[in-house]
Formats: sequence, structure tokens, C-alpha cells
Amino acid sequence: MPSSITGRLLRPAAVLSAAVLAVSVAACGSADDSSGPTATTSPTASASTSAAAGVLGIRDPWVKAADKGMTAAFGTLVNDGDADVTITAATTEVSPMELHEMAMKDGKMVMRAKQGGIVIKAKSSHALEPGGDHLMLMNLTKPVRAGDELTFTLTFGDGRTQVFTAVAKPFTGAQESYAPGHGEPMPGMSASPGMSMSPTS
Repeated sequence: MPSSITGRLLRPAAVLSAAVLAVSVAACGSADDSSGPTATTSPTASASTSAAAGVLGIRDPWVKAADKGMTAAFGTLVNDGDADVTITAATTEVSPMELHEMAMKDGKMVMRAKQGGIVIKAKSSHALEPGGDHLMLMNLTKPVRAGDELTFTLTFGDGRTQVFTAVAKPFTGAQESYAPGHGEPMPGMSASPGMSMSPTS
């Protein structure tokens, strides 16, 4: 067959193959986009959680600045996975740490160790915040000044670990004092809602 005729026959076939391939790729992209966890989250949340590249996404981590004694780390933990995740321990270089919660006792808000660890349900988020669950720094070996960056390591129930960094900020919202003693009332904390729970920038 003359080459000119062969060329005319092959060109439509090539165009048709390219069109079929393009449709197939587009279909795969649509399926992936609609089923992915970021399809229902905001661009900001997506960027924050994916940047962690670990077991959990960690949004807005921060530490209460303190000169000595105790303080705590906070943030929002995001679990985009299909299974619950349990934090069983946390460590940092400037202090031994424990997982803590706030709970009602005799009509007062008290701080105590979080039994069983901190659970982040599948496809959900869990806030670490003043007045709630938090990562407790028990005995600072040096002051934590506003602007300092601390590195933390989380250990999970299945043995995996994850490192994240949090910046120290001044905080006066609830006037809480992380006093020694589990289950003791925290001065300035009350059971009433509406306390300010935000660090000052």
C-alpha cells in the first residue's frame, strides 16, 4: 500500500486512540477526587493536614509560654484514616510529659491523667485545648518563652511515632495554673462555660 495512503489511514486511528486515553485519564481523576478525604475539606485544612505526612494531621499546634514548673501543648488533631488512632504517650526535650484531660469533680473542673490515651476517631478531628484534653509538660528544665519552637514526639497505640513542632505563645484566657497534683482543682478554672480559650498572638 502506498505510504501516503497508509499515513492517511493511521492518523485518524491515532487521533481516536488519544481521545480514548484522555477520557480514561479524566475518569480516573474524577473518581480519585470525589473519594479522597480532601474533597470535603477546605483548602486550608487540606494543606495543614497533608503537610504533616504522618499518622495524624496537626493544625495550629502551640504551647503555653512558662518560666518554670508545668505547662501544656495544644492544637487540633486530624485523622483522615479509616481507623481510630490512639495517642498513648508524648515526649519533648524540655520536660517529661503526660496526657491530661479536664473533668468535673465535686462541681469543680480538675485536671487529671487521661486513662487509655487520647483517641481520635476515624475521619474526624479532636481538639487539644485549655479546659479539655492536652499534652502536659510536667517539670520544665528551662523556660519556654513566647516565640520558642518545641519539638514533640507522639507515640501511638500500634507503636508508630510522629514528630511535630509547636510555637510557644502567651496565654491568659482562663488564668489557669498548672499546679502539681493529679485531680486537683486548677486555680481560676470553674465549671462555667464561656471562658476564653485562645492564646494571645
